[in-house]
Amino acid sequence: MRRKHYSCPRLRRSLPCMEAYREPGARDRFDPLAAVRATAPGPAGANGDGGCDLLLSGTVFQDIIFTGLGQRPEPGTEVWCQGMGSCPGGIANQAIAAARLGLRTSLAAAFGDDGYGDSNWRILESQEEVDLSLSRRFAGWPSPVTVSLCIEHDRSMVTHGLPAPLSGSELIGTPPPALAAVADLAEETEPWVLDAHRAGVKIFGGAGWDPSGAWSRKRLEQLGHFHAFMPNQREAMAFTGTDNPWSALYTLAEMVPVAVVTLGAQGAMAVDSESGEEEWVPALPVTAHDPTGAGDCFEAAFIVGCLAGWPLGDRLRFANLCASLSVQELGGSFSAPGWGDIADWWHTANARPERQSSQWLRRFAFLEGIVSKVPAGALRRSMLRQPAPDLPSSGLQGPH
Repeated sequence: MRRKHYSCPRLRRSLPCMEAYREPGARDRFDPLAAVRATAPGPAGANGDGGCDLLLSGTVFQDIIFTGLGQRPEPGTEVWCQGMGSCPGGIANQAIAAARLGLRTSLAAAFGDDGYGDSNWRILESQEEVDLSLSRRFAGWPSPVTVSLCIEHDRSMVTHGLPAPLSGSELIGTPPPALAAVADLAEETEPWVLDAHRAGVKIFGGAGWDPSGAWSRKRLEQLGHFHAFMPNQREAMAFTGTDNPWSALYTLAEMVPVAVVTLGAQGAMAVDSESGEEEWVPALPVTAHDPTGAGDCFEAAFIVGCLAGWPLGDRLRFANLCASLSVQELGGSFSAPGWGDIADWWHTANARPERQSSQWLRRFAFLEGIVSKVPAGALRRSMLRQPAPDLPSSGLQGPH
């Protein structure tokens, strides 16, 4: 194990700059779609037909995350934090979360030829086993970077990036066979998304914050191509022009088969118009250390539940659980849980004396039959060791 420490005389601890690494062959794969694959043709089948479970396209950022900040820095001042981490971010958050949950995941993205691009490509392909055959490296294109400041269980971000040399459609061409795909809800739906939709792929989408404040209704008109839309409550209300999340949810449910609105500490609610289900599920009571990537974990877990054919309430509960496990760890995409972490949570909860009266265990009873099939060597975050990356010359060099 190697760590590069940036020492600070004003702190009693040093600040490791961390990049996760997995020992090859250190995990046993668990497939949550095994029952589906046994009878399904196409990409869900046992042979896969060259396809994937989940296709994603978007921007991969280098996330640099600072935690333990007591306050936001005022102009002209410097604030020291208690810890930091560095990991792939952006669309990589969801790709890593989905792959750790057992989905065969393919990512189409642009990567720079700098140190950040090298590191992110290696982590995604070799460590997280995300298929990058649709991705490309571009000489001279700088990797986008986001600095995240975690303060009082929330975060503020500063980002730098240039437009990618090629669009998602140019990278993908004809979409490969897939069960599902993730796309942003934009005013114009990308050609690859339209092609995938016509081929029967279920398109899942999120909103993303609109810094202009316009929240164009033209974006909502694109929901006809989507199977599910999963904004947070602020995004949902802004899009629909409503003043409460319930009204926003019902408005969205008229536009898309599965509408989900996440409520932060209050959980999530959804309407599945195909099955006729409507559910609100509370969040688990946990202490949040780093919310970076929690929404992506939620969405990846919800997609797993949809593809596995679970009831709507169980899909939401599983998504809430994965997001809750994520925020208890530092590290953005590296905090995404694997099936080993989920099994550990279940076994620990069942070992408590109050388990018989626990409302939480009753709500998660559906996991019992699933967890019983998770192998002992299934992926856990603790399998990752933390050597320091070789930072590019344009990256952080430690305190001045």
